[in-house]
Order: sequence, then C-alpha cells, then structure tokens
Amino acid sequence: MAITAYVLIQTEVGKAVRVAEAVRRIGGVVAADDVTGPYDVIVRTEAPSLDDLGRLVVSQIQAVEGITRTFTCPVVNL
Repeated sequence: MAITAYVLIQTEVGKAVRVAEAVRRIGGVVAADDVTGPYDVIVRTEAPSLDDLGRLVVSQIQAVEGITRTFTCPVVNL
C-alpha cells in the first residue's frame, strides 16, 4: 500500500507558480496547487514507503529553486 502525503510549501515571494510547475514534473507527485494563506503550494504525493517519501521530499521537492520551507503531512487511514 502506497504512502500518501500532502507537502505544504512556502516559497520566495513571486515564485509559487514556478515552484508548482516544477514540482508537478517530479515522479511521485500526484498534484501541485497554488493556494493562499500561510503556504503557497500544496502538493499531493505517493510513495511506496515512508522512507521513499522522505527521500522524495528531501532530495527532490526541497531541491526545487524558490522553496524556502516544507511541511510534510502523511495521510493516516483511521
């Protein structure tokens, strides 16, 4: 069963659109939407394991130019 998570992203001023476009091209990203509020982009991801999710966020998503902070929220099935 895949791990699904939402990654909440804060960007540099004026970079949200470019960040969302770049993140959409990353494998494991299901959707990336520009939003308003304390975060600029919200990303839905899927990964085979929690470790794979961590690698996706740290080595690929956080490497996108213009991202200043991420907050990862794994989905739990209660």
